[in-house]
Amino acid sequence: MEKDKLYKLKAEASGLKPILNVGKNGITDSVIEEVKKQVKANRLVKIKMLKTTPGAENIKDAAQELADSTKTTLIEIRGNTVVLYR
Repeated sequence: MEKDKLYKLKAEASGLKPILNVGKNGITDSVIEEVKKQVKANRLVKIKMLKTTPGAENIKDAAQELADSTKTTLIEIRGNTVVLYR
């Protein structure tokens, strides 16, 4: 992805509120379906990975797993917040 587009998406994402919290059940089928639905409607989504999320100690792996499962692009990880784009 081009740097200019990446910067624009990050700037746009900074104004978003997380639409979904991933908690102790982790990345389940229902989470994947909800993310797909939200990405289809909004194209850019912010997701909060709670500290109780299995695999939260390695947020990069969990975020990449979510991106792969939903066929989206991982734009940014900031703390426990993940931004996905399609």
